[in-house]
Amino acid sequence: MTDKEFKKTARTLSLLGQRGALGVAIDMLGKSNDKICALTGDLKSSCRLERFASAHPDRFFNVGIAEQNMVGIAAGLASEGFIPFAASFANFNVMRANEFVKNFMGYMKENIKLVSINCGFSSGMLGNSHYALEDVAALSAIPNITILSPADSVEAQKAVIAAAEYDGPVYIRLTGDASNPIVYKQDYDFVIGKPICLKEDGNIALLAAGTSVYHCLVAASALAAEGIHAAVWNVHTLSQIDDASLDEICKSDMIITVEEHRKKGGLGSFISDQVILREKFPKLRRIGLDAKYDMAGTFDYCLEKNNLKGEPLVAEIKRLINS
Repeated sequence: MTDKEFKKTARTLSLLGQRGALGVAIDMLGKSNDKICALTGDLKSSCRLERFASAHPDRFFNVGIAEQNMVGIAAGLASEGFIPFAASFANFNVMRANEFVKNFMGYMKENIKLVSINCGFSSGMLGNSHYALEDVAALSAIPNITILSPADSVEAQKAVIAAAEYDGPVYIRLTGDASNPIVYKQDYDFVIGKPICLKEDGNIALLAAGTSVYHCLVAASALAAEGIHAAVWNVHTLSQIDDASLDEICKSDMIITVEEHRKKGGLGSFISDQVILREKFPKLRRIGLDAKYDMAGTFDYCLEKNNLKGEPLVAEIKRLINS
């Protein structure tokens, strides 16, 4: 793909958001692979699966409001050689169906691709019952599940394609809303387990996943104007990391993880579990959600209130550097 073609694709997918990118990718995969199936719990439109459902009605399953059953059906399909993508809100397909996810994806290692479309604060005014701030924590203790958290809509499409090619259970965590900010302006290779350094200079390493990647890039530019230089890494895989990348990250004086998730059990916990095994490692600080429930609000309001965007994020990074 040429740079011009990539930029056009990136703009289109950005307007659709990560949910839209999911729909485009599933439809594309369905045309080239007759083993691709899609399941949802009465959320066909929300998951942007209308096009796939129309083109492949024999491979689309709306199981109704029965997410546990959805994971069970996906396991049956996977056991017969199909590649099922089971999509819903994280509070349903991760939290409500957690026992089924543990048994079929973790224990039995069925080739299920579980997709959550509303992670973080993207449910906005629907509130705490719909916010997905614990999903990575709920899955990270279960063996054998690869966890992906794409940074923008282009990467969401790449993550879906990579998941389809990957032999094993995968969880895809989609964040943000429509008009998803563009992180990648040139084509690149998406490799499961290999984070990407998007900004190299700096003795501070900002490690982020999902929509937090873009906001860290913006924050790094603001910090650079004040003479504070920070590298920015997109840690799109929250379950495994290659040694070479970890070696590079640990050359920093301080690692600061930034995530639209609870501090406990998410990216910060994953990184600390990796670096603490090393003989020497830098200071580690976390930016994310504390163990409490706040009032609901719009997507942007919740990000700013929790130091995940704009000036609040810059101020929190500076506070941690000086702590």
